[in-house]
Amino acid sequence: MFSSSGSGKKPPQQKQEMVQVDRAESASPFWQPPQRETTPQTMAKELKVVGASYSHADMLKFDSMNISGSSSRPRTPPSSQSAKVSPAPKPSSNLSSPPFKTYMSFLSSTNEDWAADEGEDSYGYDEDGEDEFGLPSLKRKTKKPSMSAPTANADVAPNNPMSLSPIEPNFGKQTRRFSNSADIGFERPASAYPMPKKSEGKILRPQYKEILRDPANALHLINHPTIPTNALQKEIDNINSKITRINKFKKLLQASTIPLSDLRSLAWSGVPEEVRAMTWQLLLSYLPTSSERRVTTLERKRKEYLDGVRQTFDRRPQSKAASTGKPRGVDELIWHQIEIDVPRTNPHIELYSYEATQRSLERILYVWAVRHPASGYVQGINDLVTPFWQTFLGVYIQDPNIESGMDPGQLPKTVLDAVEADSFWCLTKLLDGIQDHYIAQQPGIHRQVTALRDLVARIDANLAKHLENEGVEFIQFSFRWMNCLLMREMSVKNTIRMWDTYLAEEQGFSEFHLYVCAAFLVKWSDKLVKMDFQEVMMFLQALPTKAWTEKDVELLLSEAFIWQSLFKGSSAHLRGPGSRQPTMQLNVQL
Repeated sequence: MFSSSGSGKKPPQQKQEMVQVDRAESASPFWQPPQRETTPQTMAKELKVVGASYSHADMLKFDSMNISGSSSRPRTPPSSQSAKVSPAPKPSSNLSSPPFKTYMSFLSSTNEDWAADEGEDSYGYDEDGEDEFGLPSLKRKTKKPSMSAPTANADVAPNNPMSLSPIEPNFGKQTRRFSNSADIGFERPASAYPMPKKSEGKILRPQYKEILRDPANALHLINHPTIPTNALQKEIDNINSKITRINKFKKLLQASTIPLSDLRSLAWSGVPEEVRAMTWQLLLSYLPTSSERRVTTLERKRKEYLDGVRQTFDRRPQSKAASTGKPRGVDELIWHQIEIDVPRTNPHIELYSYEATQRSLERILYVWAVRHPASGYVQGINDLVTPFWQTFLGVYIQDPNIESGMDPGQLPKTVLDAVEADSFWCLTKLLDGIQDHYIAQQPGIHRQVTALRDLVARIDANLAKHLENEGVEFIQFSFRWMNCLLMREMSVKNTIRMWDTYLAEEQGFSEFHLYVCAAFLVKWSDKLVKMDFQEVMMFLQALPTKAWTEKDVELLLSEAFIWQSLFKGSSAHLRGPGSRQPTMQLNVQL
């Protein structure tokens, strides 16, 4: 309010209060001077999350840190009821360093923040009906921004597949912050999908219809590697060995009745996608071993899945008497969790950022969840479907590199339906053998964690003793190894190579994976024994495996075979004085 004199000056008391507020704000370690300009670029710069390199960095509770010794800390984001930020009290002169926080206290103080925005907005079906994939659009209902309102991401490249809007364009309400971290659950904005160029896209095989009818038709399209004219004798021997392996696979797969025992005994190194896809389907009992029944069985199973999708997402009521106007069959809680996890699946790979890919994964995961109510959807299953999806898609594409420049939405619908159905049934067969990993309390994972601790104690007693002295529980780092089958530690291509061996083993995912995890941990023994608790946990959460090649994976598998040959079937070797039950159970966020 202006004064009665019309001069527009503030009363002396109010002016003194403003000076005190400015001093308090300038003394706060979290306060920054506000920008005076109100352009869209400056608004985006003010609200952008800076320094969120760790997955939990922008969700820490500053109250629990107690930097200044006071419980009153500035809260971010600001309250939606007021546009002003409450000033922080001036800290004392003897500002102390943040207290030492262990990894366990860090997890316990951030687990609740995963549901920070739950309940603020309502969830339901959009009024505009089904999407282009035939599914109901179950997304967050928010107020649409005005066309005249400035947008904060005007300078973001529209064709960048990894670009995300730093804030939502709702400046009148509480803003939600985004970062480039793959571990923060967020409602993906509509502009998150990359826009493919007309020149993008790999070349679809002209014979894709024959491959759709019978996967064995892809075996005739395999190109054998050629021997260079100036190649050394070692290179020539390696190429000839690879050609011999491919010919052995082709001979077995083209037989009228395929012997699975002979198929498991073959070496998998350097196997092309055409051979791998059909072999996986056979070893998982998705395809029959008889060539006469292969075409009819494949057609029936694919139709069964597509019918299941239509029934699951049918928006009509079950009966006229039960007609309430609401769609049936969709569990909003399950679907909402899947919608959060799918955009976080392999965010560094362009293939998984396209809408067609994400919608396909959503359908697979949801249909599996409703068909398995004992477990339902659990975080980590979204990772397990990607090796199948990527392997089966590669059969129909000529270019072997489909992780970039490949928009599946440009492919024929029959190809996407086949890839989706084949991935669903193979995922189902895989999870049938390890379903106790994902039921209540996850007893299968806890059992494998206990066995891993006892196995490491026999293989490397010094490492096991050091971890025990530092207070490192195996469940703190190996829970994710068992839940996601080491997919968070390796690339998708290396995971596919590792699954070749898992599928060739009788109990590869439920038993042999334990020895792979043991070899994986012992590999870093020399470094781990020199680290304290914090260093061990941070190292195991970000292992240097990004540059691993197929040779590294094969070496790891060879070491796992050694430990399996020594300890499998000899349970007394695994039981010793150090054997005990887990002393704690964590609510681990993947």
